[in-house]
Amino acid sequence: MDSPTPTTPALPECTTAIPDNNGYVPPTACNANYGFYPSFEWNLVFAVLFGLTTLVHLGQMFKYRKWFCWVVVMGSLWELMCFALRTVGARDQQNAGYVIASMLLFLLAPLWINAFVYMIVARLVYYLLPQERILGMSPRWLAKIFVAADIVSFLVQAVGGAMLANTEGGEVVITGQRIYMGGIGVQLFFVTVFGVVTVVFFRRVQQRIRSGTLARDTAWVQPLIWVLISVILLIVVLPRQVRVIFRLVEFGGGASESNPILTNEAYPLGLDAFPMFVALLILNIVHPGLVLKGPESSFPRGWKRRTGEKSQLLEQGSDVEMGDRNNA
Repeated sequence: MDSPTPTTPALPECTTAIPDNNGYVPPTACNANYGFYPSFEWNLVFAVLFGLTTLVHLGQMFKYRKWFCWVVVMGSLWELMCFALRTVGARDQQNAGYVIASMLLFLLAPLWINAFVYMIVARLVYYLLPQERILGMSPRWLAKIFVAADIVSFLVQAVGGAMLANTEGGEVVITGQRIYMGGIGVQLFFVTVFGVVTVVFFRRVQQRIRSGTLARDTAWVQPLIWVLISVILLIVVLPRQVRVIFRLVEFGGGASESNPILTNEAYPLGLDAFPMFVALLILNIVHPGLVLKGPESSFPRGWKRRTGEKSQLLEQGSDVEMGDRNNA
């Protein structure tokens, strides 16, 4: 007698629901694109806020002639586009295109801000401490290593985010969760290392300021460094939450109605959108252009030759100053 063939229990099938005036259906319906009822008003508020900070960053880029600031403009622009799509999508919830595009922009926009902070600190090291290395890295390599790491994290999270946005669900979404979480882990590691680099750099600058050996206008140096540290904290750490861990919990809990982070819009707005707006705002208030002034504040072509010239000039200046002291 043949043994009975094991059978897979049938999964409950979803049903297609009739959308309301805004296209909303319960999350369990086959035609559901949202796990919550998106707020038109709050998404519009964030679209306006990100739109304002984008305009200010764009204006500051031209005012201070700091062309590398296109990176932060891109980050704030992606946030603006994200919430513009979410606002429109709140009134047309059956349009899956709005959901997919806004989700990808929402997941990836913070990486632009990460890269911008990396670029600022590398330029500050070159501008303020041209002869020094931070944790064995020159300013040039600081920029290269951390921006490259951010690009890798960006690509990994983009792949995972695209799979998460798959409307078919199933194994594709589960694989997307794992890939995206891996990208978040890479981001968390390098942001942590960069936080250490920033603290070391901050301490050395403070020592130079106290000893009077920092031959630069120092009025905005410490405020800018504090802003950069605050941006790192806003990107990584939140009150009672870790922003990156929030991402892990968000997708680690599974894309289902049992995951409260996916079924309550207050979580992504409060733990993600608001901190990112604050980070962009304080970068408006204390812009790197207030510190990075003159041709020596940007990475030049012929890096090694010009860095050598700067070092020689500083050494000559130190020798002259020492000779004046001895003569006195």
